Amino acid sequence: MIFNNILVKTEFYNSLSHLNFIENKTLNKYIGLFYFKWVVNNTFFKFFNQKIKIRNKNTVLADIRREMTIAEISHLIGFVFVTFIALYKSISVNPLFGLTIMFVNVFLNLYPSLLQQENKRRLDKLMKRKLTFGTR
Repeated sequence: MIFNNILVKTEFYNSLSHLNFIENKTLNKYIGLFYFKWVVNNTFFKFFNQKIKIRNKNTVLADIRREMTIAEISHLIGFVFVTFIALYKSISVNPLFGLTIMFVNVFLNLYPSLLQQENKRRLDKLMKRKLTFGTR
């Protein structure tokens, strides 16, 4: 979180806000992102970041996108950090221990980041439609 707060103040952060690891919907489906999304929407995880919600048609979509970007990059930073810890533990303790850490890391950091990327793509389409529709 600290690293993300420092990174927000840089020009590099703007380029990160348009990051897309997996743009293909079929690949997202293949890795199970749909099921992960279901878990987030239907369990206690849905209460974690209440800033990322479209409450009504007057909601400022740019603010939601900014919050999504912050969440996405925070999870990516966490993923990289925990990956280094898992590699270190694989060498110093046991490869199975490091693999266990990585398994959890994928579901607690990588998948949330990928989900935010998918949601940002959907939100960008909505913002574009709203802009186009609103100018007629």
